Amino acid sequence: MTNSLRNSAIACLVVALAAGSFYAYRQSVAQSPEQRYKLQATERGDLTQTVSANGTLNPVVLVSVGTQVSGTVTRLYVDFNDKVEKGQALLELDDSLLAAQARQTAANVRNVAAALDLARANEVRLRALFEQEYVSRQELEQAIQARRSSEAQFAQAKAAAEKDQVNLAYTTIRSPVSGVVVDRVVDLGQTVAASLQTPTLIKIAQDLSEMRIDSSFAEADIGKIREGQKVRFTVDAFPNRSFQGEVQQIRLNPTTQQNVVTYNVRVSLSNPEQILLPGMTAYVSIGVASRQNVLLVPNAALRFKPTDVTGSNGDRAAAAPPSGPKPASEGSGESKGKGRKRDSASGTVYVVEKDELKPVSVQIGITDNRNTEVLGGDLKEGEKVVVGENVATATGKPSSVGMRLF
Repeated sequence: MTNSLRNSAIACLVVALAAGSFYAYRQSVAQSPEQRYKLQATERGDLTQTVSANGTLNPVVLVSVGTQVSGTVTRLYVDFNDKVEKGQALLELDDSLLAAQARQTAANVRNVAAALDLARANEVRLRALFEQEYVSRQELEQAIQARRSSEAQFAQAKAAAEKDQVNLAYTTIRSPVSGVVVDRVVDLGQTVAASLQTPTLIKIAQDLSEMRIDSSFAEADIGKIREGQKVRFTVDAFPNRSFQGEVQQIRLNPTTQQNVVTYNVRVSLSNPEQILLPGMTAYVSIGVASRQNVLLVPNAALRFKPTDVTGSNGDRAAAAPPSGPKPASEGSGESKGKGRKRDSASGTVYVVEKDELKPVSVQIGITDNRNTEVLGGDLKEGEKVVVGENVATATGKPSSVGMRLF
């Protein structure tokens, strides 16, 4: 019985020591909110809200040069990146068949012209004989009809000859504009066939000093975009350089893919150095709203939501309410919060007051995804708000492993 009492007393002593050690441990690791949380002071500044999308750089005018006649490519005068002038020969097709046909129709024109001369002479002779009453009126009218028929045949033969000459000229493909060759899809000796659809032989960009960007913006952002707005964009080829453009047109034809509606926004830009090339991917950013000298709060402060609030006495308080933005109209009334606007949104940030976290309601405006405009509320300039928890103390525990009691 004595051993049992002794064991019970030892067990109670061990439990008491463990409880005391744990209490001392909690007191040692209890930290003030300034040490536990990351703080950042609010400040005034300028803010610009932007909408972004990806697009593709294209020439203002891209001409696809084709052919109206069939044949084999016998000569190539240009290649990739060559500068060409309007009317310059680009390539030639084999013209043997078309040249022979042109000679045939030209000979037919001469044959019909001889028949026409005979018909005209016959008409003149019969008209003189008719005046002397040596022939009847019917014979004269037949001569007139023969002359008119010969004239029609001559016009038809001449048109056929002109057509063959035009087709013969089409065997030399010429540039319709001045520009730069950006694509060549035929090679020497290749046969091209002009049927119902004209094949593309060469693509020419008219002027690379002026280009455009065709970008796709979501329908949620399209209402904020207007023609004439300034545009900034970057390309992967020059990641450390920003380029400028201007919204030229908002296409009214929407595109729907997987229930996502987008609109094509065309951006015009100057490319005097011609370092921007067709086909490059452009990351477009359009400023849709701007504010000057406004109170700014970090977006991290609006997203912060403490799991628990620990006061100066080390006791754990109840969980704080959610801090995500909500429409101002969902509040309990205009009497709560200063400067509340019906068309604004509201949020909650946390400040440290008397070693405790204090929620502060604010009315927020536009954002640049880093800072948000403060339209109203109790938040003051220079006041420090909580933007997160320190990693080592985020759970209220030290970063190192504690001593084991047993």
